[in-house]
Amino acid sequence: MSHLVSAAELSELITSGTPVRVLDVRWRLGGPDGYPDYLEGHVSGAVYVDLQTELSRHGRPDEGRHPLPDTATVQDAARRWGLNDGDRVVVYDDYGGLAAARAWWILRHGSIDVRVLDGGWPAWRASGAPVESGAVTAHPGSVTLTDITGDSLTIDEVAAYPASGVLLDVRAPERYRGETEPYDPVAGHIPGAINLPTKAHLAADGTALDGEAIRATLTASGVDEVTPVAAYCGSGITAAHTALMLAEAGVDAKIFHGSWSQWSNTTGRPVATGPQPG
Repeated sequence: MSHLVSAAELSELITSGTPVRVLDVRWRLGGPDGYPDYLEGHVSGAVYVDLQTELSRHGRPDEGRHPLPDTATVQDAARRWGLNDGDRVVVYDDYGGLAAARAWWILRHGSIDVRVLDGGWPAWRASGAPVESGAVTAHPGSVTLTDITGDSLTIDEVAAYPASGVLLDVRAPERYRGETEPYDPVAGHIPGAINLPTKAHLAADGTALDGEAIRATLTASGVDEVTPVAAYCGSGITAAHTALMLAEAGVDAKIFHGSWSQWSNTTGRPVATGPQPG
């Protein structure tokens, strides 16, 4: 079963009257809030989701920049979005699927039937499907979420992970090597982690490569269908996209949601630099 839906498939669901809840999760790291863009135009019926306040929480520096919220907080937000038990949900963004993948991860672990719009907002616009402007206020839902923290690693668990599985650092190579660090206090990577930028799984138009191509990239990094695998990034957002791509290839992954922002802000954690795991 695919975790993605194409623009054509979503358009067909909407026009056929098939019940589907659409969530707009536009957000960019270091960029402006996505709400003004949402108001200007969005998929028909889409409700805006604020990644900063509804899919993450404010925490101490040693918890990372985007700690996972608790289940009750997300459940309250999901009811505002109009979600009910048994709903089919599609999420999208305009950032290569990174923000949408965070929503996918959380809702999936909350036992929601959720898909990501492949190619996001650019793919929807390119398809010529109808666009709606202004805010959509959903009728409050009554969804009940299960624990959203499943398959999330603690900092101690991720430190030990390379001894028994493959730990993927999905940031840009220069950040992995420690040549630059635009957001966190220390440059480098977690010792034992292998660099596999999540953009390696995307085509030039921002859509996902097919499962066979993703599996080939994973195999080159030592990942297969039986080896335990986990991912981290800068603050836990991009890692969710890698987990989504792995799921498309039939591989289940765990995520260290504190990611490098937590690791680099925690006293005493070792740091590796250079192109090798270290």
